[in-house]
Amino acid sequence: MTISPLDDEAERKTRHEARAEPVTSPARRKPVRTTRWFIIVGLLLALLVGGIWGFNAFRSHMIAQFFANHKPPPVTVAVAEAKQEVLPNLLTAVGELAAVHQVNVTTDVNGRVIQVLFEAGSSVKKGDPLVQLFDEPDRADLASFKAQALAAQLALDRAKQLAARQFGPQATVDQAQATYDQASAGIAKTEAIISQKLVRAPFDGVLGVRHVEVGQFLTAGSQIVTLTDLSRLFANFTVTEKDSGTLKVGQTVRVTVDAYPDRVFEGKITTIEPQISTDTRSIRVQATIDNPGQILKPGMFATTTVVLPDKPAVVTVPETAVDYTLYGDSVYLIKEKKEDDGSTALTAERSFVETGERAGGRAVIRRGVEPGQRVVAVGQLKLQSGAAVAISTDPLPPIPAKPPRN
Repeated sequence: MTISPLDDEAERKTRHEARAEPVTSPARRKPVRTTRWFIIVGLLLALLVGGIWGFNAFRSHMIAQFFANHKPPPVTVAVAEAKQEVLPNLLTAVGELAAVHQVNVTTDVNGRVIQVLFEAGSSVKKGDPLVQLFDEPDRADLASFKAQALAAQLALDRAKQLAARQFGPQATVDQAQATYDQASAGIAKTEAIISQKLVRAPFDGVLGVRHVEVGQFLTAGSQIVTLTDLSRLFANFTVTEKDSGTLKVGQTVRVTVDAYPDRVFEGKITTIEPQISTDTRSIRVQATIDNPGQILKPGMFATTTVVLPDKPAVVTVPETAVDYTLYGDSVYLIKEKKEDDGSTALTAERSFVETGERAGGRAVIRRGVEPGQRVVAVGQLKLQSGAAVAISTDPLPPIPAKPPRN
């Protein structure tokens, strides 16, 4: 069979159209498929965003509902009542103790020690002998002066008898009187020297460490032993110029020392310095205190407290109830709140206050708390204003008798 060129051309054209139809047909459907794809992706994104938003809204709603229906248990706290009381008006200062009578026993004259008549650390009375110096030459001089005085006395008596009978002149009487007086003066002088060589205690007290030995030669002024009267002591302290106006002679002073921290010794102000120091602007005060048992020693460091007249009554709370911060001092007041079911609940409300001095474990509240109000004394660290509280039945911690030292 013979194929003509025209038939061959028609067939090729037909085949070309058949091959080109699958390529040109999708191009005509492409805009429809792209739009559908964007619609599907947009719906999926909308569903995803909506699901996330709905989940977050649901979670927030459930959390809010949980906290709305769930109340934390009340915080257990210790409560104290604000009191109106008169606090002791005290003025505290530091000083030292000094002996009322204290001396270094010395000798007035030169001499050699022949006898030590005391024991170191013993108590002596006024006039008790302590040290005997060598005085034999002076005793010999005393005997000589006594003999001269005796002879002068006899001569004086004879001269007076003769003068009374007009057998002797008055000049002889005067000469005999002068001789007798001279011998008597020699006796007095020698007795004074002998007494100086017997060193005696000038007052009652306790002796210290001995500084002499038998056979030692002492010069005038050499120290023998210390003598201290421990029955009473001076408490010397200073106060500021501002506080000097509150002091008066006779006011009570309480003294404590480190050696006996649990004991308080009382005395009275006996001397107030009449002038104020220009260097420190302070005034020196001296109190006299008794020393029972002679346990206090001169030179001890002492803390003195002057009892001043009472001030008006103030409102006080336990010192632990006050929260001291840079933003101000505050306390938690106990408030009563009515619940929906008619029951009464206790809450703690923060109240800022103005504080004053502190004494005996209590703090003065000048403003912010009224007498009779209850405050949280222990447990503030667990509280927020408005929190529910429950009152503990445990007693408050005791106030230390003495503040701890750093």
